[in-house]
Amino acid sequence: MCPLTFNKHPTNRVKTLHNYLTRQVLASLALTVAVFTFVLLIGNVLKEILPALIGGHARLDTIAQAFGLLIPWVWVFALPMGLLTAMLLVFGRFSADQELTAARASGISLLSLITPVLLLSLLCCGLSAWINMQLGPQCRVAYVNLFFKLSGELMNSTQLPEGQFIRDFPGFIFYAGKNHDGKLEDVMIFVLQNETNVSTTVRAPRGTIEVDAPHKQFVLHLIDARSISSDAHVTISASPDAVYNLDMSSSAGRKFTPGISDMTFWQLRAELADLDQKLGLPPPAATNSIERLVQLKEARQQRKDLTEPIRVEMNRQIAFSFACFGFTLVGIPLGIRVHRRETNVGVAIALGLVFIYYAFILTAKALDSRPEFAPHLIVWLPNFIFQAVGIVLLWRANRGI
Repeated sequence: MCPLTFNKHPTNRVKTLHNYLTRQVLASLALTVAVFTFVLLIGNVLKEILPALIGGHARLDTIAQAFGLLIPWVWVFALPMGLLTAMLLVFGRFSADQELTAARASGISLLSLITPVLLLSLLCCGLSAWINMQLGPQCRVAYVNLFFKLSGELMNSTQLPEGQFIRDFPGFIFYAGKNHDGKLEDVMIFVLQNETNVSTTVRAPRGTIEVDAPHKQFVLHLIDARSISSDAHVTISASPDAVYNLDMSSSAGRKFTPGISDMTFWQLRAELADLDQKLGLPPPAATNSIERLVQLKEARQQRKDLTEPIRVEMNRQIAFSFACFGFTLVGIPLGIRVHRRETNVGVAIALGLVFIYYAFILTAKALDSRPEFAPHLIVWLPNFIFQAVGIVLLWRANRGI
């Protein structure tokens, strides 16, 4: 970074500094986003794209299309990480070269100096929101569809897709939180009455799914299942091993639908509205007030259990869009404090901060089946923490503390 030369007029000095910092940030942002994009793509390349290319299952134009579809999905993470790293690098060099000291000696405060950088971070928030809520999920689904077509199958018949509402079997809605090679966790089955409202809810912490090829059936075993039926009276029952036989022919024409984590914000809204409509009908008439209270309590819990993963993902998409602003507020004063020109120091600090931020997101995702912990609000905590800490650090840096 070359030393700055200031014009005599204060307004020209500020304008020169604004243009200078903005160019530096944009150049560093382009470089860091490109590097993080490349690094994040490596895993998918080694796992899916490279085997398809070596095995001769895909042509070069198909591989290029797969790369193009993966890049916007990777940008969901690469853009905030790249912006944070760019702030640490630019302001670390700016401080190490004594240019910040020269600017302060000219009567220019840090806050007035970083105004265009903060505006740039808000623009990145808007871009990140579009990528998070629309472009990224769409490209991810298109990428998965592309490889499904290459492999010649749209569904692994030995398992239910995890984190996804399965409606392929008439009269049922299935949901499995986790699926490890046919071993299910956090399983929910909703038996529909007249394809509209839920008459019976079955929950099980564990289960398995197998294929009975001779009889063309899926066999679903639920371990320690608990069912609640509310047709005319509330009936609660438990079974150590509940078995459901499902006709495979009913899912033969199944088309790929995205899981919750691959849905756009508007698809999540539609899914939530659909479930609220099915689960929001008033419960059947009860014989007494106590039974009716039990029905209402179970209905509310049932709605929370099924809709909470969708609420978590919707809030995650919105909250993660503001990561750019929080990272900017923290990155500027940290870069000044570190006072180093080395790139590896800035990258290491950026990775540590990203790990802290994303730990909250992973915690919320792990608790999406536990609505009592309000995981849809946990995803907002890192934004509040980073912005609050960033404001304090900026105030201290502006005062030279």
